[in-house]
Amino acid sequence: MARWDEILSLPVQNPPTLEFSSSDLVWSKVEGWRDNIDRVCLIPFARVDDFVRGESANNDCPTRFHVEARRRRPPEMSYKPKVDGILEYILYWCSFGPDDHRKGGVVRPSRTTYVPKKKSAGRPNTKRGCTCHFIVKRLIAEPSVALIIYNQDKHVDKKGLPCHGPQDKKAAGTRAMYAPYISEDLRLRVLSLLHVGVSVETIMQRHNESVERQGGPSNRDDLLTHRYVRRQERSIRRSLYELDEDDAVSISIWVKTHQNCVFFFEDFSDSDPFVLGIQTDWQLQQMIRFGNHRLLASDSRFGTNKLKYPIHSLVVFNLDNKAIPVAWIIAPRLAVGDAHRWMRALYNRVRTKDPSWKLAGFIIDDPLFDILAIREVFQCSVLICFWRVRHAWHKNLMKRCSTMEIRAEIAKMLGQTVLNICKGSSSANVFEDMMEDFVDATDFAEYFKSVWLPRLGVWFTVLKTLPLASQETSAAIEFYHIQLKARLMNEKECNVYQRADWLVDKLGSKVHSYFWLDEYSCKDDFARYWKDEWLSGLTKWRKSMKIPDADIAIDGKCAKVIDLEDRDSVHVVWNPGSEYALCDCNWSSTGNLCEHVVKTIKFCRDKKYVVPSVSMLQYTQALINMLHCPPYDSLVRDHAVSLAVSVQMQLNGQICPDNSGITSISVEEEVEQTLQNHDRIVENENHHANGDVGSALEQKHSGYGTDDARGTLVEQIASENDNCGDGAGKEHSSIGMETIPSSLSTADPK
Repeated sequence: MARWDEILSLPVQNPPTLEFSSSDLVWSKVEGWRDNIDRVCLIPFARVDDFVRGESANNDCPTRFHVEARRRRPPEMSYKPKVDGILEYILYWCSFGPDDHRKGGVVRPSRTTYVPKKKSAGRPNTKRGCTCHFIVKRLIAEPSVALIIYNQDKHVDKKGLPCHGPQDKKAAGTRAMYAPYISEDLRLRVLSLLHVGVSVETIMQRHNESVERQGGPSNRDDLLTHRYVRRQERSIRRSLYELDEDDAVSISIWVKTHQNCVFFFEDFSDSDPFVLGIQTDWQLQQMIRFGNHRLLASDSRFGTNKLKYPIHSLVVFNLDNKAIPVAWIIAPRLAVGDAHRWMRALYNRVRTKDPSWKLAGFIIDDPLFDILAIREVFQCSVLICFWRVRHAWHKNLMKRCSTMEIRAEIAKMLGQTVLNICKGSSSANVFEDMMEDFVDATDFAEYFKSVWLPRLGVWFTVLKTLPLASQETSAAIEFYHIQLKARLMNEKECNVYQRADWLVDKLGSKVHSYFWLDEYSCKDDFARYWKDEWLSGLTKWRKSMKIPDADIAIDGKCAKVIDLEDRDSVHVVWNPGSEYALCDCNWSSTGNLCEHVVKTIKFCRDKKYVVPSVSMLQYTQALINMLHCPPYDSLVRDHAVSLAVSVQMQLNGQICPDNSGITSISVEEEVEQTLQNHDRIVENENHHANGDVGSALEQKHSGYGTDDARGTLVEQIASENDNCGDGAGKEHSSIGMETIPSSLSTADPK
């Protein structure tokens, strides 16, 4: 038993990388069977596949490990809790062994009766007697831990000579130089292109052209065959989503056959509703990559009116601040308050891969979402996104109001009301008082009374207690919502929308393929085959950055913006500078946020014609509250100032390298100036809210523009910091975001 005492005393190693190999682990030698010395280590059992993939991606000897033998104790079998008891035994062997099909090679007796088939689809014909293998044991004493025994770690045959890879001279010019199978990245690329409708011939043509450009094959992926792609296309064409007539049974079958894509599943019961959480390996990688010390956003109500079960999407933001779905949760609407279990399962799944992973902030779009569960599970700040409400108001204004002047006036009142609520200067019945001003829009007034007045109580509470996400975040989530609608809700037969098995099948295949290809660097090679549902490209916020300031002209209550593509076309934006501005372009007429509105907002704020955004004002107020702490709590103040200095120095180093010097004294001076001018700025806000941008132009040089809080150092730090990016000390992928990272926010009480 001394052997097992020594093994169980070893530390459980969990490297922070997505995949890892034997070189990333510290191996220990313990006494083994027949007085041999075993080379062992302990890793989490959930990361065995990561170790297998990392060990296969060996640059010196690329290969693939397969399961040569497996023994698993049935769950219903009773057992005694023995220290050396085994729940599962797996033998992984290099795919170039253990048999040797070379001339004079040794084949195991159990394989002598094997008759080669005409098709080599079964065993690869590259068996070369490789002895490299390792054993994985799942112990009864520690079911969550895997014991790895790795004694034969060299890719050699029984004679001790290299038998495949670059070190084997006899393998030169053959497929034994490379791994026996294509990489996971190429497999996903082929499947994704097939799912979105690209033909087999087109895929092979583009692949062969790329191989020719690089001067011939250099790895296993370059040896992709037409036969393999055709076989994958046939498999996709013959697959069925309806695995059983009963929808619930069909879902259960799908879950059993896609265990690696399911992170949580709860079937209907007397006490719990149906919940299914889907996350592929690629989505998990994106969540770890773009979610660590960054933001995770929720789109919680997709398909509420058409689908049997609505889709709750969780998205992260890439370097272009585009939303990438990293998980889909399918559940009845009544299960919105029962999110703690699937959130805990998702968090544990991510932390198993990367123990250092930590979320900076969680953005919700539903005031009924379980905020306490988010704070308990993810231990981060919570923000509220108002894009769904703004979209509904905008869409119905365009639909129910006759003239643009009336639409703009009502939108202006709604925006000012939301601003006052977020600042805490409005009462709960502010919307009821505002309804009296809707005399010229009775249709919209009836809609607002019947649909929104019953809901605004919870929105009023959450807007006062949670910080508001920036408009760039709203634009990214809105664009994702439109993408998902175009890619999912395009079936000719509407009956399929009432089947959950169709939904999970299409999400995991076709919809997933579109989002995977969005991140594929060479997707433009297939641009001529794009369909309407591809709908890729930049968000409206990013497109607005391409519009030059010279293309904007302010004219009273309107702004005129020249179209980027059609230079002869001019779009009129009402309420320029407001987050509730309206545009006469086709995209805005459906309630969406267009690039012309976003550009006028940024233009007016840069010129200081309007007040900063709600997100900026909330951050400023949070910082002011921190700086007004009592003397006994001056540590918080010191920390805020030092953190502001740190962020400012990093920004100066990236934007203005020559002016990177700054001291904490200058920060404190400018912060104190912000405090002194804050009350006057609020008065200016109210004044300009009742006027137009044209009047702001006349007053710009009277003092408002020079002393505006937007121009202070503290708010420059906030406005230039990346909402969808990392916090202090991380790479800033965008300078246009407006919400400060959670490391600087005090709005979330711990």
